[in-house]
Amino acid sequence: MPIIKSAIKKAKQDKKRYAKNIRAKRALREAVKAFEAKPTFDALKKVQSKVDTLVKKHILTKNTGARRMKNFVKFAKNAGVKVPAPVKKTAAKKPATVKAATKPVAKKVAVKKPVAKKPTSARKPLAKKTVTKK
Repeated sequence: MPIIKSAIKKAKQDKKRYAKNIRAKRALREAVKAFEAKPTFDALKKVQSKVDTLVKKHILTKNTGARRMKNFVKFAKNAGVKVPAPVKKTAAKKPATVKAATKPVAKKVAVKKPVAKKPTSARKPLAKKTVTKK
């Protein structure tokens, strides 16, 4: 048993998460059994929904979910499940709205910023070296 307070809390959290994950997986298993017993389009949708939910909650990995869905769809096709064609939604035309009279907006003129002068160095000019002959 953990002794440190944070380790005790972590153990409790892990226990809760484990139980939640097991419940979710059991629900998926029940949906799959119902689908395999009587393959219908509605049952396929329920299984797909369960798999997508488990992938979203990171209980199943993305690839595992995709592989299982592929196999369920394959099973449904072999069982002769008819998939209805998706219904295209047409965008409803919006009624023409009358715009209120608005003031014309004046164009903004681009204002050039003044160019900053380079700072001059505060150093004194170097002294000339005197050349001595030997």
